[in-house]
Amino acid sequence: MAASRRWPARGAAPGWRHVLDRLSRGWERTAIYIPVLLMGLLALGTYWLVRNTPEALPPEGQKAISSEPDYYMRKFGIKTFDDAGQLKSDVTGTEVRHYPDTDTLEIDKALIRSYSLEGRLTTSTGDRALTNGDGSEVQLIGNARVVRDAAVDANGKEIQRLEFRGEFLHVFVNDERVKSHLPVVLKRGADQFEGDTFAYDNLDRVADLKGRVKGVLVPRKAAGSLP
Repeated sequence: MAASRRWPARGAAPGWRHVLDRLSRGWERTAIYIPVLLMGLLALGTYWLVRNTPEALPPEGQKAISSEPDYYMRKFGIKTFDDAGQLKSDVTGTEVRHYPDTDTLEIDKALIRSYSLEGRLTTSTGDRALTNGDGSEVQLIGNARVVRDAAVDANGKEIQRLEFRGEFLHVFVNDERVKSHLPVVLKRGADQFEGDTFAYDNLDRVADLKGRVKGVLVPRKAAGSLP
C-alpha cells in the first residue's frame, strides 16, 4: 500500500517564509542605527587623518626670519640716485652685512658721502656704521666723524665748514639732524665746542650741547685788517 504525503493546510505559510519575515524585521531594526554607525566611522576616520597627516609648511611670508646675516659684500661700493638722476649718496667700506630680521646694514670702516638737494657734500666716517633699510638713518660707532663742507647759499651767504667728532653719532639724513648721548666735539669754522651730549638741527641751524660744555670762539678778522 502506497504511503500517503501530507500537504500543509491551506493558508499556512511555509517555514522559509517565517525565516524571511524574521530577517526583514531584524534588518528594519538594524537600519535605524546605520546612520549613527556611519557617522561614528566617519569621525574615527577624520581623527585618524588629523593625527597622521604631516603639518603643512608655513606660507613663504611667514617663515621665521633669521637674526644671522643673509648676505655680505667685501670691499664694496654702493651709489644711490634721486628721481632726477642726481647722485644722492655714495657708500663704501671694507665689508657690509645685511640682517634680515631688522633690515639693517652693518658696515666696517664706513665712508658715506651724502649730497643735499643743493649739491652740498656731507661726509660721514666711522669704524662701524649701522644703517636702516632705506638709508635714512646712520649710526656711526667708533671714531665717528661727520663733516659738512663749506659752501655759499642761494643768497650768496657763506656757510662755514661744520664738523662733529665723537665715539657715537646718530645721523638722520632726510631731516639733516645729528645727535649723540656721548661726548662730542663740534667745530664750526675756527670755533670749537664740546659737550657731554649733543643734538644738531641743520634746518634750524641750532646746536644743543649739554653737560660740561666748553667753547672756544675765534674772532673774525675785520675787513681791511692785516692778515
